[in-house]
Amino acid sequence: MKIYSSDVEAVDALHLSYNRIREEIAQVIVGQDEVVKSVLISIFSNGHCLLVGVPGLAKTLLVQTVAEVLDLSYNRIQFTPDLMPSDILGSEILGEDRTFKFIRGPIFSNIILADEINRTPPKTQAALLEAMQEKVVTVSGETHRLPQPFFVLATQNPIEQEGTYPLPEAQLDRFMFNIFLTYPSFEEELQVVRNTTANRKVELKKLLNAAEISYFQQLVRNIPIADNVLEYAVSIAAKTRPGTATATDEINKFLSWGAGPRASQFLVLGAKCHAAISGKYSPDKEDVRAVAESILRHRIVRNYKAEAEGISTEMIISNLL
Repeated sequence: MKIYSSDVEAVDALHLSYNRIREEIAQVIVGQDEVVKSVLISIFSNGHCLLVGVPGLAKTLLVQTVAEVLDLSYNRIQFTPDLMPSDILGSEILGEDRTFKFIRGPIFSNIILADEINRTPPKTQAALLEAMQEKVVTVSGETHRLPQPFFVLATQNPIEQEGTYPLPEAQLDRFMFNIFLTYPSFEEELQVVRNTTANRKVELKKLLNAAEISYFQQLVRNIPIADNVLEYAVSIAAKTRPGTATATDEINKFLSWGAGPRASQFLVLGAKCHAAISGKYSPDKEDVRAVAESILRHRIVRNYKAEAEGISTEMIISNLL
């Protein structure tokens, strides 16, 4: 791995690497620029993503492509009602020598695609909590460290809710971003169909490796931030909490719960990373606003009045910003 003489040189390298990664991914993933951007910000910020979108919007292909370009190990776990925690984490078996041996589950990879995470019961969903937060797995009282970097990208289908188990707020809060995928434009869909119905094969370059990604994750934390920008990020999260001194009339009227301190942390980290990939050496308020919607969307809870009047989470966040 290259050694950089200063953080300024390292930020320039991250900016250049980000642009090359975007160009490489664009050979396979048509459109979805903001989604790709958010996923990469999550990775460089050492966070996790929750992707919400109807089937067929290339969520799985996106994760596979990102893993290939970043030269990271990848596993896809299909969450089903009968999936058990041991199916994810691994289990101990009795070997021929009459001793127990731990067999690692699919979670022991750099990138995990948790497909339709709301299709499995809470007990299995909770098996991800320790892994996502502590980056370790505990089985039979023994702790096993996960490979680094470690990144969970979970998907949900927003239109089919029968037989699902909504994620509890404690687990939703572990995801840095909640990203909504929309349908492609006509021109983008035309290109998708043209590419996928022909005998076309793309050879992707491996542009980074695990050590370089871990280095850039540490770099993002080292990026300086002005006090007024830090206060701005914290104030945004604080204003979402109804019944507090900083809450607006709209917040008090339409929200039951606001965002916790983890939102403030992710707003700052996301702003730092957004600035770095944009070629800036320190974030400003625009960088905070750029990541705010995806960070706050799953951390604020609307009340019945908001739902009855058709006030969306996005509208509340937009007015807040």
